Amino acid sequence: MSKPIEEDLSTLSSAEHGLAYLTPNDWALIVDKAIRVRFGKGQSIIQMGKRPNGVYLLLKGTANVQIPSQNTFRDLGPGEICGEMSFLEDAPASANVVADAPVEAYLVDQPTLEHLFELFPHLGSRFYRSLATNLSRRLRDVIAKGLNG
Repeated sequence: MSKPIEEDLSTLSSAEHGLAYLTPNDWALIVDKAIRVRFGKGQSIIQMGKRPNGVYLLLKGTANVQIPSQNTFRDLGPGEICGEMSFLEDAPASANVVADAPVEAYLVDQPTLEHLFELFPHLGSRFYRSLATNLSRRLRDVIAKGLNG
């Protein structure tokens, strides 16, 4: 395995708010099927109301999640995912995600992920458990801000 891929796997697997239940082998399977994409500062990664091409796994840089109707902003960093709600619901995006700085990410489209989950059901189980945990944490953060705000 090449050094850049090893660095990517390290970033993805060690992120505090990443997909915590995925194993090193899970990550290797996903990265093997992913497409590396780049976004310039201020460039839109995901547009609210539009269907993303898949899920994005941030490797470098930061992005800002923006929900204009709620004046809500949240930063995403290396190892974090975006586009997961659209993936889960097969629906348009509920927020904008904009690069705060140059961003490098892996894009994994929905058919590719679903195919991986058919081939490796335990990968799917760990992926969905990781998403559920992340979404629960984010909901708790929103609730805590509402109580304290």
